[in-house]
Amino acid sequence: MIQPKIPLWAVLGVLFSPLLWAQTAQKIETLLDTPAITWAGAAVFALEAADRAVFSNPADAFAYAAERKWLPKDAAPQDTARLNGIALLLMGSFDIKGGIFYSLAKNPHYAYRELVYREVIEGRIDPDMTVSGEDFLYYINRLFALREMAAERAAKREIKKPETKKTETAPASKAEEQLARDINAQLEAQHVADTSARVTSEGVTISLSNIQFRPNSAELLDSEKAKLREIARILENVPERNILVTGHTALAGTREEQQRTSMERARTVAFYLVSIGARTAEEITIRGYGAEQPMVSNDTEAGRIQNRRVEITIVHTENRGRRH
Repeated sequence: MIQPKIPLWAVLGVLFSPLLWAQTAQKIETLLDTPAITWAGAAVFALEAADRAVFSNPADAFAYAAERKWLPKDAAPQDTARLNGIALLLMGSFDIKGGIFYSLAKNPHYAYRELVYREVIEGRIDPDMTVSGEDFLYYINRLFALREMAAERAAKREIKKPETKKTETAPASKAEEQLARDINAQLEAQHVADTSARVTSEGVTISLSNIQFRPNSAELLDSEKAKLREIARILENVPERNILVTGHTALAGTREEQQRTSMERARTVAFYLVSIGARTAEEITIRGYGAEQPMVSNDTEAGRIQNRRVEITIVHTENRGRRH
């Protein structure tokens, strides 16, 4: 068993909600005792859990999901389901939009990566592994937990929205400079390493220099997730403004590789901010600049470390709503 065992009471606590009133304890018990779930079995439960449709016949649920391309092309109803295909089924059933690569391809590979980014699937797990009923329930549990957390954060931001004042405000540049100073003070107080804020033409930019990913991937290390959680707390104080996330590389690799890497890493950071409720997907824009915008010379290793960065910009109020 890859995922931690789930006590039956915990599963029931999540699944017996207003959205999932139709589920029965018997169905859950059956899933918990299933060592390897089939595509038809996964489809019938996922569709009901996501409040899409209720099917008494698993074959009908399979056909419904297959018609909408929420299952791998080679899946058959009684075949054993694989993790990357389960990810595709959950992305479709729960209407998870995903990022650029998933939006273009919508295949099991990118669906799996999406759910890893969102920490629905935790750890480095073989995407081709079979999935037990217990693991399947765990993933559904995680989806609802993350949805709840995002809703709570959105509610907090709504409460914190400042009332519109008719009094004159200070010039935007001075307000931005003060915001950058406040952010730097908070970053220093929380001992957030290799991170600083400055005023740029786009707004107030928080730069994460030498941001760490797992080797040859765009998967964040836990230390970087901790930094982003601190930045999320900062973003809660400016709820009215959109966010721009940009990726930057040093000079390693071809221009195409630099562009791809910078875009993937910006996208990873953006997804993590969405997953913890810092902003909604609609409030975040991502760009990849490759090595086109170095902060310092790439002639030294120290310079290359500084240039390998992801930047999170709190966009100027007048630019709110602009998509790039």
